[in-house]
Amino acid sequence: MSTLVLELRQGDLMVVNGAPIRFRNRTRIELTGKARFLFGKQLMAPEAADTPARRIYFALQTAYIGDELERERGLEAARSYIAAFQEATTSTLARDLLERALASAEADECYQALKLARRVMRHEDAVLGLPPIPDFAREEEESDA
Repeated sequence: MSTLVLELRQGDLMVVNGAPIRFRNRTRIELTGKARFLFGKQLMAPEAADTPARRIYFALQTAYIGDELERERGLEAARSYIAAFQEATTSTLARDLLERALASAEADECYQALKLARRVMRHEDAVLGLPPIPDFAREEEESDA
């Protein structure tokens, strides 16, 4: 089994299998087993879920890193938000990305679903003329959990 080594800064937050961990100092950790986790800029705070695409991301995030009950609720919310977004949008690209994201989430490949949702968020930001969440969208290129 391969391991993943992560370097985290003081104050960074990481959620592993539903448990939030805040780092008090700069650290380097090694994950040696399978775990559901997000960290740093991959995590979206609830108050940042202020557009349709960002609500989808937050629901998928919950479906990925929440406890068992939260994961079920997150997936249900994601289904609802995705259906509403697909109905409202004229973008074939956004519809396709969301269809793939939902299929990934339902196959328990939520990290892949989150990557697709980040693309939809960038698309939404461009269409609506909104500034992206600072550094949030860039995280996809920087890390692949």
